[in-house]
Amino acid sequence: MTFVFPATFLVLFLFVLANSLRVLREYERAVVFRLGRFVGTRGPGLILLVPFIERMVKVSLRTVAMDVQPQDVITRDNVSVRVNAVLYFRVMEPERSIIEVEDFLFATSQLAQTTLRSVVGQAELDELLSKREKLNAQVQTILDEATDPWGIKVTTVEMKDVDLPMEMKRAMAKQAEAERERRAKVIHADGEFQASQRLTEAAAVIEKHPTALQLRYLQALTEIAAENNSTMIFPVPIDLLTPFMKKASEENG
Repeated sequence: MTFVFPATFLVLFLFVLANSLRVLREYERAVVFRLGRFVGTRGPGLILLVPFIERMVKVSLRTVAMDVQPQDVITRDNVSVRVNAVLYFRVMEPERSIIEVEDFLFATSQLAQTTLRSVVGQAELDELLSKREKLNAQVQTILDEATDPWGIKVTTVEMKDVDLPMEMKRAMAKQAEAERERRAKVIHADGEFQASQRLTEAAAVIEKHPTALQLRYLQALTEIAAENNSTMIFPVPIDLLTPFMKKASEENG
């Protein structure tokens, strides 16, 4: 019987010691409560808890990447869209994240969903598609201010996808096609206008120097001959026929 009590005491001591010692990683902190009252934050490394008196809640300080569930939103110009995003945040004050809110992960997720829906609902479709960085910054600012009492720092918010209805996609495709056609017509008209200006300048030069017209004829013949055509076209200036026309008119007169 003399060996029973020491062995029992040793087993009980080892059991209590095992439940009192905790090892926390570098990115973990322990929020310690003594008889229900907060007494401090401990860690990382080896920590000792008073048996049956102190309890701890482990909190990770690493950055959390949370996927915000897709939200069906109607924009300010009455277009129905489906938006999802990703949220990056981390716990800066472990004691506040445990004491001030029941479940900070769930609370942050719900707050991110409602904030995303509210911000997108106040923007127009064109702004949602072309100024996404501005909306991301707006959502991030709102979330950071709202989660600050919980000891949480929201670092980044990024919208991943904006899903449009099929009818809107077809309308946008038609709009883009019409815009491309408009630009093509404008470019073609500008080209015609510039060409007409150059032709006007060239006609003014030829008018002052009639020999330039003969040189242009010779150049045209050279270009035609280079194409190996069987038909040759010789342009004849009207000025060459003027004496014959005058002579014929005098004889008839």
